[in-house]
Amino acid sequence: MLKIETRYLRQVQEAATAAELCVLVQNAIELEHSTIPPYLTAMISLKPEKNREIWEVIHSVVIEEMLHMTIAANLMNALGGEPQINTPEFVPTYPGPLPMSVGDGLIVGLERFSRDQVKNVFMAIEEPEDPLEFPVAALATAATVPEFATIGQFYGAIREKILELPDDELPGDPARQVVDPRLFPADELFAIRDKEQAVAAIDLIVEQGEGTEESPLDPDGGYAHYYRFEELYVGRRLVKDDAVPQGYSFSGPPFPFEKDDVWPLAANTKAAQLPPGSEPRRQADQFNFVYGKLLNGLHRSFNGDPGFLQSTLGLMYDVKLVGERLASMDFPGRAGETVGPPFEYSDVNR
Repeated sequence: MLKIETRYLRQVQEAATAAELCVLVQNAIELEHSTIPPYLTAMISLKPEKNREIWEVIHSVVIEEMLHMTIAANLMNALGGEPQINTPEFVPTYPGPLPMSVGDGLIVGLERFSRDQVKNVFMAIEEPEDPLEFPVAALATAATVPEFATIGQFYGAIREKILELPDDELPGDPARQVVDPRLFPADELFAIRDKEQAVAAIDLIVEQGEGTEESPLDPDGGYAHYYRFEELYVGRRLVKDDAVPQGYSFSGPPFPFEKDDVWPLAANTKAAQLPPGSEPRRQADQFNFVYGKLLNGLHRSFNGDPGFLQSTLGLMYDVKLVGERLASMDFPGRAGETVGPPFEYSDVNR
C-alpha cells in the first residue's frame, strides 16, 4: 500500500483553522495528480486499438483521478485557499516516492503496461488499509499489516477536522467552485460550500479509490480502483458469486492481454536523454510543452475561472496524442526500446 508519513496525519489532527488545513489539502491535490502520469504512461504503451479492454479500465481510472484532483481543488477553495498547480514543485520526479509517502516505501516510475506494474505499483497506490480478498484460481493473496497512514486515513482525518470547524458554512468564495455537468456528473462534481458537502466529496474520493470496508463497489455501483486493477492483474473479471462467502469472485470473463501489442517503452524517459535536434527529442519537448499547458489550464480553472476546465481537459487528448507518437519512435541508441512520455515540468508562458 502507499504508506503516508504519519507526520501529515498529525498535522491534520493539530490543525485549528480552515487556513491550516489548506496546506494539507494542497498535498492531497499533488497526490491525486501524481498518479495520473504513471497510469497514462501504461495507457500510452498499449498500441492503438490493441488490448482495448485493458485500455478502457485504465482510462476510467485516469478520468476519476482527474475528478478527484478537481474535488480536492474545490475543497481547497471552499476552505479559502488557492490551489498551486503550475509550479516546478508540483510535478513529481519519476521514479520516486509519491507526495507524502515514506522515502523507503513505494517507488513509482513511468513504465509500459505489464501485470507486474499493475500489481506492484498501481494496486499498491490504491490499496485500502484492509483490502477485501476474493477467491481466484491459482492465486493466493497475503494480508498486509499497515505500518503507516493510508490515503483513506489521511482523507478521513481531513474529514473529521472539517467537521470540527466552528461554522457550518466554509469560508471560501463560492464563485471559485468548479462544476461542469458536461464533464462530470452533478452527483460527483458539485460545489462545496458547507461541511456536509465537504464530507460527501471526501467520501466519494475514498470510496472510488478503495471501495468500502464491506464492498468492492464505489458509490456509482462500479468497482473501486483497487479492484479494477486487481482484475487486470488476475486476468479475469470480478463478478458477484453467491457460491462463496465473500459474495464476489474472480470467475468472470477473462481480460485478454497480448504482450506483443505493448510498445517497449524505455522506463522513465527524460527529454535530455534524447539527442538535441532529433525528431524524438523534438516530440519529447512538445510533450512537455503540452503537459505544461495542461497544468496552466488547471491552475487557471481552479483559481477563479472554473468555466475554463472544459477547454483545459481537451488538452488531455493532445497529451495522449503526442505520447502515442513518442511510443512508436525508436529510442536513439537503445535497441529494442521506444521513447516514453517524459512528464517533466515545462515553463510554458502562463
